Amino acid sequence: MPASVAAGRICKRRTERLEELSRLRVALVHYWLVRRRGGERVLEALAEMLPQADVFTLVVDRASLKDSLRSHKITASFLQRFPFATRLYPKFLPLFPLALEQFRLDEYDLVISSESGPAKGVITSARTCHICYCHSPMRYLWDMYHRYRNAGGVGRFGRAPFSLSAHYVRLWDLATASRVDYFVANSQHVASRIRKHYRRDAHVIHPPVAVSAGYISATIEDYYLVVGQLVDYKRADLAIEACNRLGRPLRVVGDGAEYRRLRRLAGPSVKFLGFLPEAALREHYANCRAVLFPGEEDFGIVPVEAHSYGRPVIAYGRGGVLETVQGFFPGDPVVPESCTGVFFAEQSVDSLVEAMRVFESVESRLSPAWIRAQVRRFDVPRFKAEMAAFVIDKMAEFHDVRTVTRRQVVV
Repeated sequence: MPASVAAGRICKRRTERLEELSRLRVALVHYWLVRRRGGERVLEALAEMLPQADVFTLVVDRASLKDSLRSHKITASFLQRFPFATRLYPKFLPLFPLALEQFRLDEYDLVISSESGPAKGVITSARTCHICYCHSPMRYLWDMYHRYRNAGGVGRFGRAPFSLSAHYVRLWDLATASRVDYFVANSQHVASRIRKHYRRDAHVIHPPVAVSAGYISATIEDYYLVVGQLVDYKRADLAIEACNRLGRPLRVVGDGAEYRRLRRLAGPSVKFLGFLPEAALREHYANCRAVLFPGEEDFGIVPVEAHSYGRPVIAYGRGGVLETVQGFFPGDPVVPESCTGVFFAEQSVDSLVEAMRVFESVESRLSPAWIRAQVRRFDVPRFKAEMAAFVIDKMAEFHDVRTVTRRQVVV
């Protein structure tokens, strides 16, 4: 069969599947809409796939929304009426379950919850198929509970209230896993955590990244780059201290609770840029020597974004980066031309410094074109196609199971 004919049939099947989805009454449930990060980009892609969908969320900052969401009906919970809700929402943790359970979703055929906060806890009717796209089981309740509890932002007097709230919400989070008909995980790493915490299997569909927006710059400048929210588990402190020790220029893009502490750590070669507009961020990605990624992430969109500009990544070798970065550890036999980055084995300054030195010794042999080519599999059209296929298959399975169950009851 000629390639053009095969491609035409694939496009026709995709169109037919999207048309099938367009006939469904759909609700998208997202934890909160206050800043555009990886989870919000997933929601945007789902909203583009399902233009008829209504959106439900705990709190929303409408000024931060992209056009792809502005065209949808967005319903916020009663938490939106609290003073400074879009800034203080983390303080409302004990109220999250109550707020989510007030949403009336019984009129919908399909509910897709976008879960990293507690979105999957909504109540649906027996005839509604509930698919949860899980970015991560809530870190502050499960594997990172002690790190969050002891973080400076909680404070000594806040630990007891946080512990009590987390215990209550953790029990609710576990119970509400049974409200989900099908789980989708954003990585194999997250799928394993879903199995551990919820005892549920999950199908893996990597999140959408705007790979096609990347490009390879003709000029590379002498600086390393860190991009992300400045919170404890991201470990930007390791990147800062490593660059202090080596005297390497570092640019830090982002803001967060750790900002003041990190500023005190920073030497003269470190610059803090805050959150940047997308055009400025693209330029920083394209022109850096490499992106430093010292945290353990469930997927990690930043390394994929860096690769879309042909830039290598130096990352802590655990979590989602093992699925996105074709890296090697110092001491491994390696062909740098077929690699996209370097891993370090321990979350320590010494380990990161060693990885940076190894990177600099092979830097000239890394291929920006090769690096960029390796992440095309994460582009937005691929995500939409995989999600559409999964939703249609599971909707059919869900209704087949319900039909069989009804027959058994009648018999």
